[in-house]
Amino acid sequence: MLPSPLRVRYQTIEFGSTDIHVCTLRDNQQFSDPDGAAEALGISDASWPLFGIVWPSGMVLANHMMTYQTKGKRILEIGCGIGISSLLLNERLDDITATDYHPEVEGFLNRNTSLNNGKPIAFQRIDWAADNNSLGRFDIIIGSDLLYEDQHVKLLADFIRNHANENCTVVIVDPGRGRKAKFSKQMTAHGFASNQSKPVHTDYLQQPFKGYILEYTRAQVIAAQ
Repeated sequence: MLPSPLRVRYQTIEFGSTDIHVCTLRDNQQFSDPDGAAEALGISDASWPLFGIVWPSGMVLANHMMTYQTKGKRILEIGCGIGISSLLLNERLDDITATDYHPEVEGFLNRNTSLNNGKPIAFQRIDWAADNNSLGRFDIIIGSDLLYEDQHVKLLADFIRNHANENCTVVIVDPGRGRKAKFSKQMTAHGFASNQSKPVHTDYLQQPFKGYILEYTRAQVIAAQ
């Protein structure tokens, strides 16, 4: 069940020959927290609706993952929000687990999974700081627009370290909030090699994308016999 009263919209997003149907908030003016669940988690009225919008960074991540080699990999999406990438990967029958901090994300994710006639997507509501969860470790970790505040840099890097397999690729789309250098430094300290690039084609966006695709890789070194 979705919280009410909320105004929502339905749309179909095309990824090549794949259509992803989504129910989102109508706009970023929506709000519904009758039981105070979000308030108890420290989520303000202003930031409450941000999870329920399709943002440019999320679209860049989903389009990037559209041709990504994911077969046989265990994948984690951090801060999934409306979950465009998770829904797309689920459509390909990938092994995807979605996480977010917002208490309403799971309801929207379940509705959108049903809209696409997909298999249930594993979901956990996660606090990066607590990290007392049963997620396990992953081969690919993805996310978009995660570095809102300075304190998020170390929290996110440590969370990824705790849930990355020895051989792991991390893909983060950052819209340019000025923290990618600090984040890359933290990831390097955790044993990841880093690379950044601009998305090549973003004609699916209404405005030019000023951010970057950040990719981090870590591979276990096997000593020669």
